Amino acid sequence: MTGAFSPLAAFMDEETYTSVVNDLRLPSGEVWPMPITLDVSKETAAEWKQEDGPTQVALRDQFFNLVAVLTVTDIYVPNKQVEAQKVFGTTDRTHPAVAFLFGTAGSVYVGGTLEGVMLPQHYDFNSIRMTPAEVRTELKRLGWGRFVGFQTRNPMHRAHIELTRRAAREIQGRVLIHPVVGMTKPGDVDYATRVRCYQAVLKRAERYYGEVRV
Repeated sequence: MTGAFSPLAAFMDEETYTSVVNDLRLPSGEVWPMPITLDVSKETAAEWKQEDGPTQVALRDQFFNLVAVLTVTDIYVPNKQVEAQKVFGTTDRTHPAVAFLFGTAGSVYVGGTLEGVMLPQHYDFNSIRMTPAEVRTELKRLGWGRFVGFQTRNPMHRAHIELTRRAAREIQGRVLIHPVVGMTKPGDVDYATRVRCYQAVLKRAERYYGEVRV
């Protein structure tokens, strides 16, 4: 809905899923390393499967707010053993993503297009929760040209700071801190603490980055 998975505009159908798992590419040729799928139970898949045309499904958040309408175009059963081995390089369930794939994710995948209604509502850090388009607009407003993006799932430490500072100097650019605040590994620091750590770094940017802008 926001373009974060551009050029994807839908959950992957079986053709796209198979191409990504086996060849790391979308059918159109773009490099894409991981399937983006909607997993459901066998019971749900049976309810959604109709012979007389595509099914439309309301997708809601945990508060029952309508987020989007899904038009189902494909229902298929993935080979999770192959997916785990090719995407994560292992079928060992001590790997958290493999454990999620086998233990939590549904056994059937659904491909389909989305019609967005509204983005999920959040109640913290809303001033920095930006869509890709909003990020590009802000960078343009700030007059940023070259920059390096640092995507992180943990609080920044001195090695991260040094790495990003040197990378920015090398391209004579700036640093965009781009944290991941969704699902991470078990035991990771919670996202609220992580974001506050990033904000603390930004408040002392001159100390940590010198002339490099962040």
